[in-house]
Amino acid sequence: MSGSPSVRTRKQAAAAAAEKQNGIPNGHPKSSNRVPSTIEQSENIFLFYPNIIGYSRIILALASLYYMPLHPRTCSLLYSISCLLDALDGVAARYFEQSTQFGAVLDMVTDRCTTACLLVFLSSAWPRWALLFQGLISLDLASHYMHMYATLTMAGRGMSHKKVDENRSKLLHLYYTNKVPIYLNVLFTVCALNELFFIALYLLSFSSPTLSPSLLPTDKSPGSSSQPGSPSHAASTFFAAPGSAWAMELARANKMDSTWPWVFAAVSSPVMALKQILNVVQLIKASKWLAEGDNKTRREQGLPRKKKNG
Repeated sequence: MSGSPSVRTRKQAAAAAAEKQNGIPNGHPKSSNRVPSTIEQSENIFLFYPNIIGYSRIILALASLYYMPLHPRTCSLLYSISCLLDALDGVAARYFEQSTQFGAVLDMVTDRCTTACLLVFLSSAWPRWALLFQGLISLDLASHYMHMYATLTMAGRGMSHKKVDENRSKLLHLYYTNKVPIYLNVLFTVCALNELFFIALYLLSFSSPTLSPSLLPTDKSPGSSSQPGSPSHAASTFFAAPGSAWAMELARANKMDSTWPWVFAAVSSPVMALKQILNVVQLIKASKWLAEGDNKTRREQGLPRKKKNG
């Protein structure tokens, strides 16, 4: 038989002789007799370029959270850079052929956590709207978890959660695959404008008396200013705990112009609403997909069993 050990041995011997004649030694990388080492076969996934970018996003997000209560400009800058790097890690993954399941999950978890942290701050800034922000956090986490779990369970381990069949949902297919008449990265654009809306709300909590009545001056008598550096509040300003209510009010007293935050909020609000609709659709489709799998499993198990008449 052509697949017998003796035939394979003769073929290997002939290949080795040909390599020796061509000047290729036995341990050379091009040698057919070279045994690949375990180290070369196992890559360090954690040090892939896209994942390193993902780690830098986490560092920037943590830094933005540190500055969030007191320094809105610094926080917004760091937070925005972290969000923009979300597009770069995908480009790096495709360019270096380093797309991994770990990287995809890291990317999604980072997005969910950073958005949730910002919404938690908005809940503390506007307690009357806390229930709404809590609902948005829950919807975002539940939708993406269900979608990821359904993809891994129903489509197989190697399937990306961004590969959505058009027959399952045309809206999600368009969202994840970017197939539009004019070239446009739908996924990145929707996510970026969604984050821009919440960043605009964050800036408005420091700059708009319309949304934050506490920004309105209540006492204009000399020496009673709450501006940073005023004599009456010098010691309290210096020693204020970053997360305290006093620190937040002190930072809000450092007036900011609310024009651009209002513009950003107005432009991005329709896309933010679309993103929430997508989250609802994604949650429903994932739930139905899992239910289909449950029905199939139960049929294979012969369930429900017919009860015998006693």
